[in-house]
Amino acid sequence: MNNIIREIRNELESQADDKTKNNSQRFFKEKVKCYGVKTSIVSKISKQYFIIVKKLDKGKVFKLCEELFASGYCEESWIAANWSHRYGNFTEKDFKIYEYWINNYIDNWAECDTLCNHTVGEFIEKYPQYVNGLKEWAKSKNRWLKRASAVSLIIPARKGKFLQDILDISDILLCDRDDMVQKGYGWMLKEASRKNQKEIFEYVMKNKDDMPRTALRYAIEKMPEDLKRKAMEKQL
Repeated sequence: MNNIIREIRNELESQADDKTKNNSQRFFKEKVKCYGVKTSIVSKISKQYFIIVKKLDKGKVFKLCEELFASGYCEESWIAANWSHRYGNFTEKDFKIYEYWINNYIDNWAECDTLCNHTVGEFIEKYPQYVNGLKEWAKSKNRWLKRASAVSLIIPARKGKFLQDILDISDILLCDRDDMVQKGYGWMLKEASRKNQKEIFEYVMKNKDDMPRTALRYAIEKMPEDLKRKAMEKQL
């Protein structure tokens, strides 16, 4: 197993370039740790080694994922998130593992979203009772768990699922001062508005005087111009 990690790291180092590394930093407010490998190449490496990984039992796969997450490198985190999703075979025990990874290793929005949009989101669709766990994440002091509580529902929201839970999580995060959290739940509301525009618009109108402008703008992004104007009236 250590050979796999070593080979991946050697490959990432060989594919790194300073231009990509410098450009990557522009997308983050905080300092991030990365090799400087293009996303398409990281994806190719991930797929290449998953052919080996998928033959292992789940416990070994998750140990590899954890070692990649623990490195602190964005590219390794993206590979770990990809593997945890592609491997599938979700069980209820996974939720606490995801929580541990986010709480201990995730330190930027890209790592958070890559893991949560797909792996955690698909888990929640399979085990919908764990949406209550997301509500507990929303109450956390960890900014990435709070963001994760929202962005884990992006794809289900797009399908029109979990509407009441989305509103419940938004209530918890409503006045959060962290822009990473505001953007996370605003994005969730935006995706929910695709199938539930009336309900999301009513929610925004009810809460717009308390909702931070960042979250509000995200939430109404896909709405018709007349609804956007109404939502923004007191925010100008």
